[in-house]
Amino acid sequence: MEELSTFWLGITLLGLILASAFFSSTETSMMAINRYRLKALCNQNNAQAKRTEKLLSNIDQLIGTILLGNNFVNIFAASIATILAIKLWGESSIVYASIALTFVILVFAETTPKTFAAKNPEKIALPASIIIGGLIQIFKPFVWLISQLSNTILKLFGVNNNQNTSSVSSEELKMVVNDAKPIIASNYQKMLLNIIDLEKVKVEDIMIPRHELISVDINNHNEILSQLERIQHTRLLTYDGSPDNIMGVLHMRDVVNLYAKGEFSIERINKLIRQPYFVPEGTSLAHQLAHFQTQKRRLGLVVDEYGEVRGMVVLEDILEEIVGQFTSNQNEAIEAVTQQKDGSYLIDPRISIRELNTLLEINLSFTKAKTLNGLILETLQSIPKRDISLKIDNVLIEIVQISDQTIKLVKLTKTDPS
Repeated sequence: MEELSTFWLGITLLGLILASAFFSSTETSMMAINRYRLKALCNQNNAQAKRTEKLLSNIDQLIGTILLGNNFVNIFAASIATILAIKLWGESSIVYASIALTFVILVFAETTPKTFAAKNPEKIALPASIIIGGLIQIFKPFVWLISQLSNTILKLFGVNNNQNTSSVSSEELKMVVNDAKPIIASNYQKMLLNIIDLEKVKVEDIMIPRHELISVDINNHNEILSQLERIQHTRLLTYDGSPDNIMGVLHMRDVVNLYAKGEFSIERINKLIRQPYFVPEGTSLAHQLAHFQTQKRRLGLVVDEYGEVRGMVVLEDILEEIVGQFTSNQNEAIEAVTQQKDGSYLIDPRISIRELNTLLEINLSFTKAKTLNGLILETLQSIPKRDISLKIDNVLIEIVQISDQTIKLVKLTKTDPS
């Protein structure tokens, strides 16, 4: 009878160790499971995935049940091991039995099952959700009490237990996209990363500067005709008397239609002018893209806090921030940057710093100055003279050509970081 009792104690101890391994692996798998993959399985009407997602929606209850079960079986296993050791080897063997049980639990009920669960969370979490769901119902009163006590203690230490930690930051999203290289093609990956960064980029970072905008006085018939003969754009800014008094935008397609009908006149052109659409300085590209969509617009005039026009932002330029350059602007960018045989570059300083960073794979700051010319002036705090050189970060810039107190050409050389 005593041998039978010893046998059942051993079987009970083995079952408790297996139960401890179950709780340990379940805890790790529940925490390690990919939530987005889980949502995808739920959309496929996977019953186990839906049950698991429901359990994860109340994390306090889930963790409380797993810890309650795990601690119960571990303590019970220690008691059984002590009784079994006394029966087999006497009271002097209690210390050795405790050491042996600690080693067994550590290897077979903690390290091994948790490692397997971390590498295969779905294989453990989905089937285990059936058992855990039942245990939650059984232990609900005890888990509720433990949860209340735990939350009270956390509040004493100033921890807000209701704080939402499930939101994902843009940097975390970028890490997810970067880690998805085997799944997402590199060109699509770049698009996704660019979309994530749209919120950080402002309209003034990509706008066409005011001094580069082509405009025409609507009262000057000859000037209008002259512009129409050589303009390469589909839209033309119009002003009344002064370039600062912008009236709106004239679409070349409408003008061509007038010519085709033989109805070209200043009066008719005035009727074709569309009201300007103004964009506040500091608007992110993500918001402006949405505004263009809702307003059914393709371009907007960027204005500062005083209402003065600083430049123009075009829908195509925002799209290029996502998919890369796909218009003739790419040729203009190549002409603005010419590589020399010695590895240096001759650059038109009117180029935007963001575009220059992309072309040359450098990292010049554009938080204040938006063009290379502006960055040079900001650094020197004066109008430079020819042959002056300056070093910004790991880039050596030499002033090559100046005309009318304006920098016309610079030479840029990338240097090794020292």
